[in-house]
Order: sequence, then structure tokens, then C-alpha cells
Amino acid sequence: MGLMKIFSGEEKLAIALQEKIEAIGITTVIRNNNQANVIPSIQTEKAVELFIQEVDFGKASPVIEAFRMSL
Repeated sequence: MGLMKIFSGEEKLAIALQEKIEAIGITTVIRNNNQANVIPSIQTEKAVELFIQEVDFGKASPVIEAFRMSL
């Protein structure tokens, strides 16, 4: 089984969703491709991505849907 992207957007929103998903016992992975620390002159913020295992999607789906509806 592989990872499935469930969110892409602002870091603070990704962290909020991550906390809700982990509260029901599902492990998450956040990938932040922001390279502003590598080249300080670049101020473009790339989206943060949140992943879960594909097998956990059924359990996480209601939490994800509720989160999206609250935005």
C-alpha cells in the first residue's frame, strides 16, 4: 500500500487537519517543499501536502470531509 495525498494548501491548515486525523489514530506525513531556507531571496511559498496510508482512507474520510466543509 502507498501514501495518498489528502490535502494540499497552507501549512496552518495542513497542521490542523493533521491533528484531527492523528486524534483518531491514523499516522500522517507532511511534506513541505518550501525552499525559502535554501535560497533566502526566494519568498514563494509552495503548498504543504498531507498524506495518509491508502488503507486508512475509509476511516479518515469523515474527518477529511468535515474539515473541508468547515473551510
